[in-house]
Amino acid sequence: MPCEISIVVPVYNEEDNILPMSREVAAALRNERHTYELVFVDDASTDGTWRQIHEARKLDDRVRGVRHLRNAGQSAALWTGIQATNSPVLATLDGDLQNDPADLPRMIEKLGEFDFVCGNRTMRKDSFVRRASSVIARRARHLALGMDFQDTGCALRVFRRSALQGVFPFNGLHRFLPILVHGGGAKTTEIPINHRPRVAGVTKYGVWNRLGRGIVDLFAIAWYQRRRVGNIPFEEMRKEG
Repeated sequence: MPCEISIVVPVYNEEDNILPMSREVAAALRNERHTYELVFVDDASTDGTWRQIHEARKLDDRVRGVRHLRNAGQSAALWTGIQATNSPVLATLDGDLQNDPADLPRMIEKLGEFDFVCGNRTMRKDSFVRRASSVIARRARHLALGMDFQDTGCALRVFRRSALQGVFPFNGLHRFLPILVHGGGAKTTEIPINHRPRVAGVTKYGVWNRLGRGIVDLFAIAWYQRRRVGNIPFEEMRKEG
């Protein structure tokens, strides 16, 4: 019998964060009435990440591991995790422990009103470059798409699987997922969440692969949104007589 919530965590060279993440998720959801699984997707790490996922599994059988045989990026790892699960509700977290699993219960509760709940890092514990990049990207999204999500780059999200109807995988999906599901008619919201400094491992993003490529992708998403065919009301011919 499938669990009710699958928590997907893409990871790349995050060996020191696997066991703490597993413990924090278990503590955060200890009073949660829904069953869950924690799915680490290892994007072909070159350190001991896969070994640590095995260790986490030994300690908690709700932990699962999926591994790419070649490095494919965060969006691909996210999509692999989605495809490798079948629960009606999905949650996602970054593997660097900057997202706080303690926010999950509050976000799960919001699914009573919404299809897709995004975290909003109102007090970011990031470098100036990362924060400035996010401000520029938000303004660009608003100009190009006419939508003003405050923090589409936040990986902490909880959503119904049904909200993904019509969403397709591409390199950059993780940045634009809230925009795509909102454009497809899903009821979305953002709520403030805790954000923490990284204490282990190193960031995988610089100016180009975060801001530069994101703005390039934005033009493609703007093109798609303008040409997107939504759910058009229709009437079927009835048999006469």
